Amino acid sequence: MSHKLVAEALGTFILVIFGCGAAVLMGDKIGMHGIAMAFGIGVIAAAYGLGAISGAHLNPAVTIGMVSAGRMPMGEAAGYMIAQVIGAVIAAALLWMIASGTAGYDISVNGLGQNGYGAGYLGEYSLGAALIFEFVMTFVFVTVILGATSAAAPAGFAGLAIGLTLAGIHLVGINVTGVSVNPARSIGPALFVGGKALADLWVFILAPLAGGIVAGVVYAAGLTRPDAK
Repeated sequence: MSHKLVAEALGTFILVIFGCGAAVLMGDKIGMHGIAMAFGIGVIAAAYGLGAISGAHLNPAVTIGMVSAGRMPMGEAAGYMIAQVIGAVIAAALLWMIASGTAGYDISVNGLGQNGYGAGYLGEYSLGAALIFEFVMTFVFVTVILGATSAAAPAGFAGLAIGLTLAGIHLVGINVTGVSVNPARSIGPALFVGGKALADLWVFILAPLAGGIVAGVVYAAGLTRPDAK
């Protein structure tokens, strides 16, 4: 693997182990506010620690948004997305190993911070609500990323802006879907939890990718690009 792909895998690992780890290992102590901050801090850590290598996409929806914005070739993007999923799967596997080290943990009951919707999942929101939330929030997230990483943006603040945006999205929507806006983040836990998490996974692949693509198209059209005339 190239340095860029290693950085993407490691960065996505950091995001998932921080965010999903907070939900599984500390959720009952820090609550949804704490979980939201853990996801945001994970992005900030990866962005400043690894962003100079790969840009720290950490998310197939961000990568596909870069493609549709005209800022990345599809050939390179495919490698990024595979690396991101690998990093998320490794993080979920490690989290399962850690969580299993305490009495009473049951993956079928306690899970791995997987995403979901409907009966039995957090606020029990409908499929329609889940799709709308994931699409809109991914569109917002990728729009912020494209703007914060543009040449016209203040230098040095992109990681902070992106991390805080992700934390804000979690503050709004954890009770709706657990917040994906990131197919890799959803794939990792779902592969091990199985059942409903795996059955629901298509929502957290399709809606975020669609949101990312649309954000990129809008940016490429000049509507959200700061240097557009």
